[in-house]
Amino acid sequence: MSGRRVPEGLNTRMPHPARVYDYWLGGENNFPADRELGDLMARISPDISVSVQAVRAFFKRAVRHLVREAGIRQFLDLGSGLPAQGNVHEVAQRLDPECRVVYVDSDPDVCAHGTALLEGPAAERTRMAQGDIRYPAMVLGHPAVTELLDFDRPVAVLFNAILHVLEDRQEIEAIVGRFADALVPGSRLLISLPSAELLPPGQSEALYGSARMAPYPIFFRTYSQILRLFSGFDLVEPGLVHICQWRPDGPVPQEHRQAAMYGGIGVKR
Repeated sequence: MSGRRVPEGLNTRMPHPARVYDYWLGGENNFPADRELGDLMARISPDISVSVQAVRAFFKRAVRHLVREAGIRQFLDLGSGLPAQGNVHEVAQRLDPECRVVYVDSDPDVCAHGTALLEGPAAERTRMAQGDIRYPAMVLGHPAVTELLDFDRPVAVLFNAILHVLEDRQEIEAIVGRFADALVPGSRLLISLPSAELLPPGQSEALYGSARMAPYPIFFRTYSQILRLFSGFDLVEPGLVHICQWRPDGPVPQEHRQAAMYGGIGVKR
């Protein structure tokens, strides 16, 4: 790392999923233990770091759409990890400095590290909140959320590459539904999730193997299961598609097409 403030007491000798993710994105908020695990997982599943980069590219395009075309100025990013390396506030506030963003993560180390990263002028409109997405009422009632976001106006709720850590399909439908209930019409819902339907035969086993090397699982969903999460929302064009097909703004790197992820954005009716 260079020039970044690290909170006192942060255990940098043990790898952390959020910092491994940052490493795969080419960020600087990671340490030797994170890079070692990231390299090990990449040897087991060579496409994993490329998939992470493809997800981030989709996410950036989606946030730009939400600001430029949908007029959204409030964002709730659930299971965000570290707010670094081209995350929501960097993309949204570059287009409109008045955009407000709350990042939510359940890990206290991530929240402490993330808060340390959110310095400077943007800090007035950006917060890090510790919360578990399995308990929507607690997340929605968190002071960082209630102080910064106005749910009487449209909000974009972002489930970007996070719901796959939950095994129970009915549980994730209930979780998404509870957050959706808090939104006014015109709000947006972003979801991206991995699907084995997009993988060549046998590759899902490799991904499961790499996930066993880290403290988080991967549970795949079918297209129809992901589509049901948008109940009460109208999908914006091009609908629920492979993330590389969602409004590409130029040629898509061939390696990004290996990401086994569907993604889409819905508008609440």
